Amino acid sequence: MCKVSLLLGCVLAVAAWQPSAIAGESLSAAGQTEDHWYRPAVGVTWQWQLLVNDEHPLNTAYEAELYNLDLFTTPATTISRLQAAGRRVVCYFSAGTYESYVADRSQFAARDLGQALADWPDERWLDIRSPAVQRIMIARLDLAAAKGCDGVEPDNVQGYLEDTGFALSAEDQLAYNRFIALEAHRRGLAVGLKNALEQVAELVEYFDFSINEQCFQYNECEPLMAFIKAGKPVLNVEYPDPQSALNPRWLAKLCEAANARQFSTLILPVALDDSFRVACQGDASR
Repeated sequence: MCKVSLLLGCVLAVAAWQPSAIAGESLSAAGQTEDHWYRPAVGVTWQWQLLVNDEHPLNTAYEAELYNLDLFTTPATTISRLQAAGRRVVCYFSAGTYESYVADRSQFAARDLGQALADWPDERWLDIRSPAVQRIMIARLDLAAAKGCDGVEPDNVQGYLEDTGFALSAEDQLAYNRFIALEAHRRGLAVGLKNALEQVAELVEYFDFSINEQCFQYNECEPLMAFIKAGKPVLNVEYPDPQSALNPRWLAKLCEAANARQFSTLILPVALDDSFRVACQGDASR
């Protein structure tokens, strides 16, 4: 898949970026208008399918307003077809890790690759302070805009808490996450904060929605209420325990709690392959 060319101005801006400078920058200071990009509403319905192949074809039959799909593997024609049917499309990419299987993998310098992720051996943490890494992320945002994505889901944005192999600080992470959000908005893209519960208070004004995994399982949903209070949705997914499967009593209790918080909660397989789906909102489930 070809990479969108970088504008010289973007390259220079990213190369000059310093955490201390961007951390203090506000959305208004970035010169962005209030209606320049898609802003999903609290309670938005959604579908999340990242694994699409011959065995698991993309299922576009759900009555969901928002589809969350992979940036690299989803054709622009699929995005435009969904939009023609009244859907919005958020495009997933990893902003904090190197993935050995994505199209632009050769662009990363060895010095910017850190430790492998414990559960994902094909991924390695990135040095998010590196101007070279930042340029690659700019290119990914350009690709999302060129493909027609309405928004993006930058994943793995809590590296400062992990064994990355780099001495990343909380301030490094805040600066980088704000940088990603601001650059997304400059391209007319909505942007979601993935997990990163420890920094929600500092980042909620920069992001348009939250994407969270398993806050109910780990009893850590309270920080996400900052998004709801700001009029921004929380797209929550829970992965059922294989032992309990889709137990009706467990589902009812979970959905009652999710709906009380106004979360947009799905129960999905961890592979995100559409092998099953339950939506707590309405009857858009299977």
